[in-house]
Amino acid sequence: MAANGAQDSFSPSDVLAAVMTMRSGEQDAKKKAHAYLESFQKSKTSWATIIGILQSKAEPEATLFAAITLRGKITYDLSTQVTADELPALRTQILMLLKEFAVGPKPIRVQLCVCLAILAIQMKDWNDVLPSVVQSLSDSPESHACILDFLRVLPEEVTEGRKITLSEDDLADRSKVLLADNTDRVVQLLINYSQSSSAAAHNPQLMECITSWLREVPVGSIINSPLLDVVFNGVTADECSQEASECLCVMIRETRDVDESQANIQVLFPRVVALQARIAAVAEEEDTEALKALTKVLATAAESWSVAIARQPSHFRPLVEAVLECAARDKDQDVIEHTFLFWYELKQYLVLERYIQSRLELVDVYSKLVDILLKHLRYPRPDSGNEADLFDGDREQEEKFREFRHQMGDTLKDSCEVMGVTECLTKVLNAIQVWMQNNASQVSDTNVPNWQELEAPLFAMRALGRIVDQDEDIVLPQLMPLLVQIPNHEKLKFATIMVLGRYTEWTAVHPEYLEPQFNYIVNSFQADSKEIVRAAALAIKFFCTDCRNLLSGQVLQLQTFYDQVLDKLPTQSREEVTDGVSSVVAVQPADQVYALLKTYCDPLIQRLMTMANQATDKESKIAMAEHLQLITIFVQNVTPAVNLGEANPAVKYWQEVFPILSTILENFLDFSPICERICRCWRNMIVSYRTAMAPLLPDMANKLASGFAASREGCFLWVTGTILREFSEDRDNVDQATTEHIYSFFEAQATAFLRVMTELQPADLPDAIDDFFRLMIDALLYYPQKLIPSTLQVPIFEAAIYALTLEQRDPLVSTLHYVRDLLSYGSNNPASSEGLPEPAAQQIKVIILNMLQSHGMGLVKQVMAGMMLTFPRDCFADGSGVLLALFEMVPGQTAEWVAQTIQLLPEGTVNPPEANRLMTKIKERLSTDDASNLRHVRVLLQDFTNSYRRRNVAPRDGLGQLEARRFQFSG
Repeated sequence: MAANGAQDSFSPSDVLAAVMTMRSGEQDAKKKAHAYLESFQKSKTSWATIIGILQSKAEPEATLFAAITLRGKITYDLSTQVTADELPALRTQILMLLKEFAVGPKPIRVQLCVCLAILAIQMKDWNDVLPSVVQSLSDSPESHACILDFLRVLPEEVTEGRKITLSEDDLADRSKVLLADNTDRVVQLLINYSQSSSAAAHNPQLMECITSWLREVPVGSIINSPLLDVVFNGVTADECSQEASECLCVMIRETRDVDESQANIQVLFPRVVALQARIAAVAEEEDTEALKALTKVLATAAESWSVAIARQPSHFRPLVEAVLECAARDKDQDVIEHTFLFWYELKQYLVLERYIQSRLELVDVYSKLVDILLKHLRYPRPDSGNEADLFDGDREQEEKFREFRHQMGDTLKDSCEVMGVTECLTKVLNAIQVWMQNNASQVSDTNVPNWQELEAPLFAMRALGRIVDQDEDIVLPQLMPLLVQIPNHEKLKFATIMVLGRYTEWTAVHPEYLEPQFNYIVNSFQADSKEIVRAAALAIKFFCTDCRNLLSGQVLQLQTFYDQVLDKLPTQSREEVTDGVSSVVAVQPADQVYALLKTYCDPLIQRLMTMANQATDKESKIAMAEHLQLITIFVQNVTPAVNLGEANPAVKYWQEVFPILSTILENFLDFSPICERICRCWRNMIVSYRTAMAPLLPDMANKLASGFAASREGCFLWVTGTILREFSEDRDNVDQATTEHIYSFFEAQATAFLRVMTELQPADLPDAIDDFFRLMIDALLYYPQKLIPSTLQVPIFEAAIYALTLEQRDPLVSTLHYVRDLLSYGSNNPASSEGLPEPAAQQIKVIILNMLQSHGMGLVKQVMAGMMLTFPRDCFADGSGVLLALFEMVPGQTAEWVAQTIQLLPEGTVNPPEANRLMTKIKERLSTDDASNLRHVRVLLQDFTNSYRRRNVAPRDGLGQLEARRFQFSG
């Protein structure tokens, strides 16, 4: 195999060898093979090799790779690598290959059908596609599979036609010729085929074909044809039940507009409801797939017609009850999830005042649904009898069950909204009371019988927490005393804690229930279970946040508890408990805040200094960074209200702490997480205390400047941006001298960054670039009159163009946003919300336009290169937004810059007619003053760059499959 993937010719033997290497070679060999095959897939000379492999007796895996590659070439390379005169011969070759692979393997046959479909879209003079394909392939029964595959993929490929280099008008024309003009012919073809034999009527391919054409064929044409019987019979046939069910679901979804689809619904409704008769049978046979297929059909019908159900609940009730039966008979919890969307959609109507009568008629259904959900919420009883492993080691099944429960929790809330909170909570209360009556006497320290039946209603109560009003005073007063008596079992205790944490807002207005609940949570920190301790930490956060005024008298006792448990907790739990206790500190009188911060935070600072003295490895340094977050939480939450001119007691405390944080920062400038956490802490000081931080600003500015110079970490720029915002000229209580000093500090930081940019490649400091251009966005917003005319502006703009060579999303987004904001000052809609005085606005506009004269070509070149080659997809909109801004300001020059950029593209990657067509359309749009034309120009450029990227940059299909797995082939 040739090592150089950029060669001009590829022999079949080398390609086949590379395919085999991808399947089983060593890693280095695979990389070389991957590069070789990627080059092969895009090469102009690979067509003959691909056809040769398909005509040979190569292994199916290699043949499938060739078929997938051919599909990619017809999609992306046809317009640049194949002349119009060669297209008929290519069509003939594909038809011959389809005959060859008519009996399989199916994956190859399907890929060849896709190739033919994509070719048909692009051969604009081929207007008898369906008749000619059917005629070419219908000379043997074996070819029927080819015809069905082709019929199935054709609508799908036309829908995906934007991948192909065709204009919107051409694509619309081809869609009409290939699809709209053939609907009657296709329906008759499918009817004829379905009536040819019983096997044909149950062929899964037939069902898939009908499904595909439902995109184009009016649904009534199928419903009022013999195909409807074929589909319904298929739902109950073992050979094609899944495909037929999907087909019927698509058909039903086409009748969502119930007013326009009344005639079709009248035909479908009785036949859909008749499927209910099969539910019991398939459930008893434990045929999960059949039950799932039935459930999908019934639930899709109920969901699609939900407004009709709300209007005529008596008429449609059999359908609702059929869906409910599917949910009830789901033993393995594989089916009920398909009903969830229906219960939600119907609820959305039933809670409206106009449907109150329907709600009354259907409330019993939702009541039964709650009973079903309470059973499904129960943890399983393990086959092994090992209560410590409820899923017998199947972690995937355990995770699936957890996710499933939360989905059921949403459906419980839907039911509660229909039934009413009191009625729904009463079911939870009854379930708990029944369990206690039946099992309380058998509970011991080591045994809690049937605990699953108690845990389920606890989980349900937790799920309902968000929709229970704070003034509910019928059921919750009965439930809350029961909760703190729940037996000591890990799952039950965890569930109870989570419930108590969810209802803290209710407890805040029912203070008589606070003490036993809070004591229950505090005592839970002594548990051996990590899950329980984590739940207790989260609950403490909610109790302290929502009941902070009730707990304010215990602020000192809370500190003792906080200090005792802190070191025993995992990181997230430490932050949650800190969030809670700091919320209680935050509601204390301002004259007590300083002392309380010392009481709470001095131990934290002492721990921090001890950690700093012992931090020698990465793990201990990470622990330091995590501990710093606890201090930041106090900064975020403890913000005492003080009168103007009074000293802020919180700032007084942080002034004492600042030198310690500064020293730690200096000692760990080489460790990013610590730098980031200290900068985050300082940034939150600025946000929390704003102008009260003025006494700390000089020292903070010095530390930020020296920190960035030494570390080149973007977090120092991040804090600078916050200071710039909070102390800008338009802020109240900020004197002019302070503003000037801060702007000078900003200029120094910007200069330092630009110096770094001259020494390194953008790829060496992506995070710093991200933070720098976020800083520039703030500077443009608050100080445009100072920044844009300054000597810094051009170097910053040059740095932005340079930064656009990056391939990471975040720094690119920040840079592009900066460029867009900057360019806005060259238009009549500057980014500054305050606006500028007219003379200054005109001066700035001239500066921007002059800068574009020297740098516009470079900007266009880099943005287009990014959109065609390197930008992540998330950056395309901002990239085209930059081009749009340029077209708004200097349309003629921008068009010329775009043309020059296209001329720089490698030969063969864009054919001249395509480039000429683009520039002609752009100039046509620019020739009038219609504002919408600029948006069309943006769309033209997006389509062009997307097409170029797909053809020349994006990996083609096939390689990933080769590397990941062996293909499975069937006829």
